Amino acid sequence: MLIGPFAQILPMTGLPLKGALQDEQLSVIHNGGVVVGEGKVLAVGDFKALQQDYPDQELRFIDRPMVLLPGFIDCHTHICFDGNRSRDYAMRIAGKSYLEIARAGGGIWDSVTKTRIADTVTLAENTVARANRHLLEGVTTIEVKSGYGLDFDSEVKMLRAIRQASLHTPATLVPTCLAAHMKPKDFSGTENQYLDWALAELLPALQAESLTNRVDIFIEETAFSPEAAARYLKAAAAQGFAATVHADQFTAGGAAVAVAAGALSADHLEASTDKEIQLLAQSNTVAVVLPGASLGLGMHYAPARKLLNEGACVAIASDWNPGSAPMGDLLMQAAVMSAAEKLSAAEVFAALTFRAAPALQLADRGRLEAGMLADMQAYPTNDYRDILYFQGKLKPCHVWKNGETVTAL
Repeated sequence: MLIGPFAQILPMTGLPLKGALQDEQLSVIHNGGVVVGEGKVLAVGDFKALQQDYPDQELRFIDRPMVLLPGFIDCHTHICFDGNRSRDYAMRIAGKSYLEIARAGGGIWDSVTKTRIADTVTLAENTVARANRHLLEGVTTIEVKSGYGLDFDSEVKMLRAIRQASLHTPATLVPTCLAAHMKPKDFSGTENQYLDWALAELLPALQAESLTNRVDIFIEETAFSPEAAARYLKAAAAQGFAATVHADQFTAGGAAVAVAAGALSADHLEASTDKEIQLLAQSNTVAVVLPGASLGLGMHYAPARKLLNEGACVAIASDWNPGSAPMGDLLMQAAVMSAAEKLSAAEVFAALTFRAAPALQLADRGRLEAGMLADMQAYPTNDYRDILYFQGKLKPCHVWKNGETVTAL
């Protein structure tokens, strides 16, 4: 079918994968249209010209001004969980520290306790509900981590729930094993012994069920050391797992491990120094910044401006989780961060689309051009600059997944 005319289409084509971008570099198609078929984009261009080139196509006429963008890609979330941590948040805004909250029974372990109790159906339903909310807000591809199980049965249960959820939402869910979120309190051995258990018992089982081909590890003083993480990532890679890393959230050191391991992405980076920024810029590891965690924890943002200026590939993700980033509004987070870090609209939209795709090893989305998936979203405005100007309050009025309408207001 031919869909249009749109006041503006931002196909996000012709832009580099790395480095700073100016809005003048954006290709903006005025009065444009998109031809879609079998879930993919067949052509993008001037609407009237497409009508002549594709006279036999079914026409879906757009009767009000809209701006069309590729669907967003959220390459870092924890949306498979049960319960919430509003108590943690109340303690945090009252001035309690991360360690004080953990000692009081909060933190990651609180979510582990609640998620271990929940059954697969409950976790799947929770994941579907959050994925569908994301979808309504233009996010068509969503990475989803385990990591609130931290034992064999619970980690397998989480990843089965993510797989089950993927059957009940139009959004694409990309599962990641984060069994290395922290060493569980009920594991009596060392961090290396816990990671050895995961490598010997858990990962082969996940592979046998085709539950995921990705692993993540949290490198931090409260989680795993850089040395243990480096060994884990090397061994997981030998088993065929791609890697991403929770890096440099509170202390530096994780980004270097991620780059050395050839990880697809290093995520967080709030504590990255010039050394880590240079390492990331000179690598193919995507620098994923998570403004939702900064907002939730009341801390500074990752140095996105410096990363772009040095030539890194920067993606923006929501980190949607029950503790540090419960909001889950990707566009709002990106818009607010853009004001703080002085990111251009081109840089923000790139970070939410084609620059996020390689963090998930996806080459078929993030741009609107022939051969790409017809994952698209339209905003009720005639000027793309309004989308960030309203700081997340302007939501898409129409979302397509694989060329099919999933929401239309």
